[in-house]
Amino acid sequence: MNRLKIAFIGAGSAVWSSTIVIDLLINKGLKNLDIWLMDINDWRLNLIYGFAKRYIEELKSDARVFKTKDRREAIRDADFVVNSAMAGGHWYYERMREVSEEHGYYRGINSVEWNMVSDYHTIWGYYQFKLILDIARDIEELAPDAWFINVANPVFELSTLITRETRVKYIGLCHGHLGFLKAVEVLGIRLAEEKLGERVNALCAARDPRGYATLFKVVDLRELEVEMSGFNHVIWLTKFRYGGEDSYRYVDEWVERDAEEYWRVWREHVTSPFDIDLSPAAVDMYRTYGLLPIGDTVRGGTWKYHWNLKTK
Repeated sequence: MNRLKIAFIGAGSAVWSSTIVIDLLINKGLKNLDIWLMDINDWRLNLIYGFAKRYIEELKSDARVFKTKDRREAIRDADFVVNSAMAGGHWYYERMREVSEEHGYYRGINSVEWNMVSDYHTIWGYYQFKLILDIARDIEELAPDAWFINVANPVFELSTLITRETRVKYIGLCHGHLGFLKAVEVLGIRLAEEKLGERVNALCAARDPRGYATLFKVVDLRELEVEMSGFNHVIWLTKFRYGGEDSYRYVDEWVERDAEEYWRVWREHVTSPFDIDLSPAAVDMYRTYGLLPIGDTVRGGTWKYHWNLKTK
């Protein structure tokens, strides 16, 4: 039986690579995998290689894992090429943003989508665009039948470039849609009070496991129907139904009855700058546009939320 070759470019991106490797190895429908890990950083490459090798051994999988610093070797005859590389790495990224700020550019995201003059694409983006185009050219030459799956940012702009300038079979992936789970949290908070007479709003705001345990009792995920529309960093919850009924009414109830308490507790416990899916800005955007913003949509926003650091 032919083996399936999957190449990871920028495999040293440990969060992405380890997650995808796990998904591949626990998928019982995938057999005879050859996983090729490519990165230019020895330490990062060896880290993810050691992880993958051990995981394969513990699962007693028939998969094989290889490592290389040669991008063309990884791509040659691949069936799938997954890219998570950042040109120059995070150090270069931050240095370019510092230089940009010295010349008045705004440190932000979504400059194209929200019409900001930020540094995200205008200053830092060139080498990232060049890198992904070089990878796509290698695929055209060395693995013309492969699917090119890109998870590196900026996904929307890179996807536009590749689909316009190359002939590769391409998919751009953004995981931001998973932010819909915060809408499910709101649904559960309201259902817990409606069905059980329990108030778990503050517990959920504090990220207390007891609150989420109650949510699992009242929310049947099989009854949930959601749809997100948009593109990378600009995603909206366009359908939110539970038990066949529109569930945006639960969002409205939460905004009216629970949001202020939630924010008060949330501010005391929040530890991540990305934990903003139910923030005041998210609710303000919902009131403005009529749809709940998902994931980084909130973090980007428009100039309204970025006049100064306090506002942001």
